Amino acid sequence: MIQRMLKWVRREEGQGMVEYGLILALVAVVVIGALVALGGGVRDKFNQVNTEITQQR
Repeated sequence: MIQRMLKWVRREEGQGMVEYGLILALVAVVVIGALVALGGGVRDKFNQVNTEITQQR
């Protein structure tokens, strides 16, 4: 029984999935941070383009 538990603890099959999950979480945090930092500028640019398009009609 103890040997079976030790073998289960030493398995590394799920290690790759955990690493991919951590990388995905890090990428998500970076993207969210970039959107928050650049959000106002991007919104202003879209509003400017929208204003120019509607004035040309």
